Amino acid sequence: MAGGDGRLSHELLPGEKAPQDACGVFGVWAPGEEVAKLAYFGIYALQHRGQESAGIATSDGTKILVYKDMGLVSQVFNESALNTLVGHIAVGHTRYSTTGSSSWQNAQPTLGRTSAGTVALGHNGNLTNTAELLTLLKQLHPDSAGELSRGSTSDTAVLTALLAGDLDHTLEATALEIFPKLRGAFSLVFMDESTLYAARDPQGVRPLVLGRLERGWVVASETAALDIVGASFVREVEPGELIIIDENGLRSRQFTAPKRAGCVFEYVYLARPDTTIAGRGVYESRVEMGRQLAKEHVVVADLVIPTPDSGTPAAIGYAEASGIPYGQGLVKNAYVGRTFIQPSQTIRQRGIKLKLNPLREVIKGKRLVVVDDSIVRGNTQRALVAMLREAGAAEVHVRISSPPITWPCFYGIDFASRAELLATGLGVDEVCQAIGADSLGYLSLEGMIESTKQPKSSLCTACFTGKYPIPIPDEGLIGKNLLEKDLGVKELSVVFGDPGRQE
Repeated sequence: MAGGDGRLSHELLPGEKAPQDACGVFGVWAPGEEVAKLAYFGIYALQHRGQESAGIATSDGTKILVYKDMGLVSQVFNESALNTLVGHIAVGHTRYSTTGSSSWQNAQPTLGRTSAGTVALGHNGNLTNTAELLTLLKQLHPDSAGELSRGSTSDTAVLTALLAGDLDHTLEATALEIFPKLRGAFSLVFMDESTLYAARDPQGVRPLVLGRLERGWVVASETAALDIVGASFVREVEPGELIIIDENGLRSRQFTAPKRAGCVFEYVYLARPDTTIAGRGVYESRVEMGRQLAKEHVVVADLVIPTPDSGTPAAIGYAEASGIPYGQGLVKNAYVGRTFIQPSQTIRQRGIKLKLNPLREVIKGKRLVVVDDSIVRGNTQRALVAMLREAGAAEVHVRISSPPITWPCFYGIDFASRAELLATGLGVDEVCQAIGADSLGYLSLEGMIESTKQPKSSLCTACFTGKYPIPIPDEGLIGKNLLEKDLGVKELSVVFGDPGRQE
């Protein structure tokens, strides 16, 4: 998950996959502003939350236009494309797929019919009762199977179709009726021709914030996106809340009682370091995780280095608390991001050096503490340790600023399966041996939670503990490719014109 926005990622071997978040969402209601450009810069700031596709929908009060394609935000849009997206309302989205394959048909915002017009919707999260919702869709709108076509297989397509409503319901009324039936994680921005909406699941698993412009309002996945468009932070969208913004101002409706369980992994890795979640700065949380890690896992060493760049704040904290000097022992190629070009066999054998290269004069003969945020499969850490030894490190002590990941996420992070997670079947000493380090230390669950300054009861720690705050259905009724199985509707997407980048 690399991005050109300052929020930096795991360094991976070719073909290896880091923990991926579902999406970034952004919405703006601002008469007199170039809302398409505001949305562009908003989702640009959220690029780290999804790199597979990007899209923006706008409305001028009478019609909705959508422009979307596969690729990074900067690859999908240019000045000409943004100039075609006119209006005073916009919804932007950048996607990583956790339900439905990575394809143009699954790019967002999605379009759907409503009783009075059109809805364009962007979704961050993952619904866990999609099969149940598909059944509900057939009951409420039996003719929708004819409109659900052209290959979209995401939970967002089902949700969009459910918002169709009827002549006796406004989009607001339909949303208030449908949202209490959703299970799982959902932070939504959506709009019809005249109104911007935002909603968040009762647990508030994924972040969603409200900001104020001089002449309008902004909703975004992270506060960093507010900063880039010059919006001032107002507050979080509350768990279980629906926000409505139109020419009459802003209104709020609570559709379900909140049961807060925010994702702790947002603090560990997913969110940008310059974001604030629930009043706590992500950067300071990560630095504190490093401090706690140093207290829990003391080692005699000469230098603390981060795995750039995801391990940098925690490494700073570790060095500060331990008294061991902090240094930059690895150089990152800043221009290596998501690529579809497979490396040659010769380059593949060099592995992680595609993205990282050691500073030999800094690390030669040194006892190193190497700090990173998490271990998933362990392949990257194994290659990194070997590379540092080859460059002359005397010792390599790995320190991880979170507990062992032993359970998959069903709420919007595409972790490996449990069988693929290195720590699932191995103790700490065995993981240490597997990656070839001299020692290994994980931050305790208590140390991680304390670093966030959030009550334990208000956090989801399922990937570390296996305790899921939202019930998980049977294995056959969940999964990324659920809607590509035969559940009665094989292809899901609302038909609006011919396939193409613009709708």
